[in-house]
Order: sequence, then C-alpha cells, then structure tokens
Amino acid sequence: MIGSALNRWFAKGWLAAGYAFLYLPIVALVIYSFNDSPLPNVWRGFTFKWYAALVHDREMLAGLWLSLEIAFLTACGSVVLGTFAAFALVKYRRFTGRTMFSGMVNAPLVMPEVVVGLSLLLMLVSIQRAIGFPERGVLTIWLGHLLLGMAYATVVVQARLQEVNPQLEEAAMDLGARPHQVFALVTLPMIAQSLLSAWLLTFTLSLDDVVLSAFLSGPGSTTMPLVIFSRARLGLNPSVNAVATIIVAVVSVGVIAASYWIARAERRRSLELAAAARG
Repeated sequence: MIGSALNRWFAKGWLAAGYAFLYLPIVALVIYSFNDSPLPNVWRGFTFKWYAALVHDREMLAGLWLSLEIAFLTACGSVVLGTFAAFALVKYRRFTGRTMFSGMVNAPLVMPEVVVGLSLLLMLVSIQRAIGFPERGVLTIWLGHLLLGMAYATVVVQARLQEVNPQLEEAAMDLGARPHQVFALVTLPMIAQSLLSAWLLTFTLSLDDVVLSAFLSGPGSTTMPLVIFSRARLGLNPSVNAVATIIVAVVSVGVIAASYWIARAERRRSLELAAAARG
C-alpha cells in the first residue's frame, strides 16, 4: 500500500517537473513583457509601454505579418499535399516506387534542417540561373516550409486514414456514390479532425522556423523569427517579449478552440455510431 502511494507521488512529481521545465520559461517571458526595465533580470515595475512600442516597430510588424502569411499558405498547402500522399500510401498498398515514395515523403522528418535548407538553396539557385526564376523571397521560403510541412501532415493524416473502416466507403459506393462523392461525404468528415490537427501543426512549424527561412529568404522577405534572431546578437529588448506573448496568447486560444471542437466532434461521432449499432 505504501509502495503504491510512493509510486503515485513519484510519478506526479516527475510530471510536475516536466511541465515546469516546459512552461515556466513561457510564463517568465509573459511576465517580463510587462517589466518596466529594459534589463531582463531587473524588475522595475508593471508597464504596457513595450506593447505600445511594438505598434511603432515596423520591422517587427512586417516580419510578423509575413510569417503569418507564409504559415497560413504553408498549412493549407501541406494539408492538401499531405492528404494526397497519405491516400496514396494507405489506399494503394502496391504500386511501382511505393517504398521510395514513402521514404522521400518521410525524409524531411529525420533530415537536419540545415541539410534541407542548403540543398534547397543550391537547387533553387541552379534553377534561377537556368531560367531566371524564382528569386529568393516569399515564394522560396514557402516552398521550403511546404516541403517540411507536407511530411508532418502526411504522418498525421495517414495515421487517421489507417483507422477508417473501409467498409463504410464500400457501402457508399454500393449505394451508387461516385468516388469523389465517397471522399466528400464519407471519408472527409471522418478525417476532418486529423486535417485540422495537421493544419495547426504545420502552421506552428512554419511560424517559428528559422533555419529554412535563413537559407531561403532574400531582400525584403525577413520573417519574424529572423528579425528576432538578428536582434538577439545585439541584445533583446522587452518588445520581443511582447510580440512573443501575443503569439502565445493567440496560439493558445486557437489550440483550446480546436481541442474543444475535436472533442465535441468525437463525442458526436461516438453517439452516432452507438445509435447506428442499436438501430
């Protein structure tokens, strides 16, 4: 009895330590975004002046807007391409080059970003010299983020597709539904939660990416992480904490809302399945 109680307390202690290690730095960042002192280790009072200064920081705001734009496009493109790749891997077990295709899709997950960024840079520079396009900028950053995001989206969607009962799709086809109707009316609602999860994951990965953006950016296409990274060399001011706090708040609200929607949809689906089984 005593041993089991100690094990429970030990497990809870390790869990609390893990959460503290992960989230205390974020809490400290939020607190010091309201610090009146420009020094991060000196507390001089509560203020909103760094948020007011952020409004006039055109470089940071431009970088933030560019990062949000690229992250949105990356998330949308990654979900579309990742869904296609997941369908190919799940629905078609045998086709020429399947092993190679699977390896190429998953390669960005295990490849260092430095290697991916350098290889993309060399390829794009070679293409630019040959045909004069594309110039390094928003498009090249988006292509790099899309390559990485598609790999993550494929894994998320593929895991959900493997759990989908194929008999439901076969029943819809037996009732006269065409393949595109089966996808839109049967398959898509069942994998909608994984699509949302993949979208949020790839959006976050793109928003805070530094390595690929550093290799693929050009003049006039500096994302917010690159702005923060360049300022870190000279010493960060609390306005960086302010923009980070805003991003943490927005992302937290988005994650909570998405989690609530996913849990509600899962409960509704479970109730519908239970009702179908009874009736």
